This record gives sequence, C-alpha cells and structure tokens, in this order.
Amino acid sequence: MNATLFRNPIGLGIIALLLLILAASSVAIVPETEQAVILRFEVPVRTVNVWRPNQPFGKTGAGLIARIPFVDKIVWVDKRVLDVDLDNQQVLSTDQLRLEVDAFARFRIIDPLKAVNSTGSTSATEERVAEQLRPLLGSALRNELGKRQFAALLSPERGQVMDNIQSSLQTLASQYGVQIVDVRIKHADLPDGSPLESALNRMRTARQQQAATIRAQGQKSAQIIRAEADADASKIYAQSFNKDADFYDFYRAMQSYRQTFGADGNTPSGETSIILSPNNEYLKQFMGRKR
Repeated sequence: MNATLFRNPIGLGIIALLLLILAASSVAIVPETEQAVILRFEVPVRTVNVWRPNQPFGKTGAGLIARIPFVDKIVWVDKRVLDVDLDNQQVLSTDQLRLEVDAFARFRIIDPLKAVNSTGSTSATEERVAEQLRPLLGSALRNELGKRQFAALLSPERGQVMDNIQSSLQTLASQYGVQIVDVRIKHADLPDGSPLESALNRMRTARQQQAATIRAQGQKSAQIIRAEADADASKIYAQSFNKDADFYDFYRAMQSYRQTFGADGNTPSGETSIILSPNNEYLKQFMGRKR
C-alpha cells in the first residue's frame, strides 16, 4: 500500500504539498517596519524586532524567525511613527471663550507586548491604540488650554503649551506602550454666529481700554515733561534777572511788544488798534535805557 502510494505521482504531490505547508508554517519573515509578538496558545512568549532608539538598519532583529507550526500565532505591530487626529474639540479658555480646536499627535509603539495586552487585540493593534489615545489627547488639550487665554495660542507661548500637552499625554499614554513624538494644534477657531461676535466685541473693548490707558499715560508723561521744562525756563529767567535786571526787563518787554503788535505773525494785520501816549509806562523801552 505504502509502496503504491509512493509510486503514485498524485500521492507524491500531496505529500510534497503537506511538507511545504509544514515548512512554511515553521518560519516567518519579520519586516523592518513591523514588530512581532509571538503568542503560544494565546499567551505571549516573546517579541521580535522591537523598536530601539538609534538602532542601525539591518541589526534590529528583523528577518527570518522560527515558530511552532499551528501553535504559535504572530501579532504584527507597526514600528513606524503613526498619527491620531482630533477634530472639533470644544475647549473653554480662561477668558471664557469657547474654542473649536483641531489637533493631532504623532506616536510610536515602543512596547508591542504592552500594546497588545492593554488593548486586548490580536489584530489592528495600531488602530485600537489610536482609539484609546484620542480621548486622552482631548483631555490633555482641555486641561492645558483651560488654563490659558485665547491670546496665548497666537503668541510665542504657544510652543510651551504644546510641550505641556505632550508631556501630559505621554503620562497617560505610557500604559499602552506608546511614545508620544509630537503634539500640534492645527487650528483653534471661535464658533460662528453670536458667540463669535460677542468674543470679537469683548476683544475690541479690551483693546480700546488698553489704547485709552496708553494715551492717558502719554498725556501724563507729557504734562510732567512740560512742567519740568517750564520750571527749568523759570529758573533760567531768574538767573538771567539776577545777572542783569535791566536786560531781563528789556527782553520781556520785547516779547510783550511782539505779541501785542502782531510782529510774530499770529495777529492778522488791521484787527488790533492801540492808542497810547508817548509817556505811557508800557512804551518806556522805546525811550532808550537810562545811562
């Protein structure tokens, strides 16, 4: 019977096919971009090609590995940087502005065994991890932006906000064997309609009050400078009077004549008429100085 089977081409083909299937089930190829978790009767026994920082290409553990046929199961976990998006997240800032925030986080699974155990998934582990990270990202955004004013997102302070969100998210994401590579806010907008108009009116009022304060401070500074200049001028006049009282009297009289008779150009011609006697005290400077 056995000899007949071996002489039968069909039988030989079946045996060769079974041997080929057995051999194929005994080995697996781990790509450079994938991490492998080996399950034996649904129990993790080892990991292959786990991500390590600064690991040279070709020495990561990827390649051909052996396994027990029909007993060992391989769970593939992506080794590359992945994204998780968060759209239209409602956030209330400290200045009572309700914002609609779109953000994203970049992450890498650095502990595939923890990722598989924490999600309870033996397939599409990356998607399950991303689903778990999405609400955590939303919570980190609300906690951080809830402590900031809307203007902080438009200033250099935005970088510090991103760092704080990333640090907070990393603390929560470690339970899934994840490393948070980066967190960014794509945009933060005020909602359309009356809330937007109300927010713009409050911002406009605040800027108007700020401008009024700056103008008042400028006027105060100008008054101080003017008063100091007048004081310096009076001091100089006093010093001049003490040095030569007659010249000081002459100088002041010339200034009075200039304004009275329109010599400075401020009084239009023909609009002022003055009738004084030659002996009037006001015109004494025209009589010359007494020797």
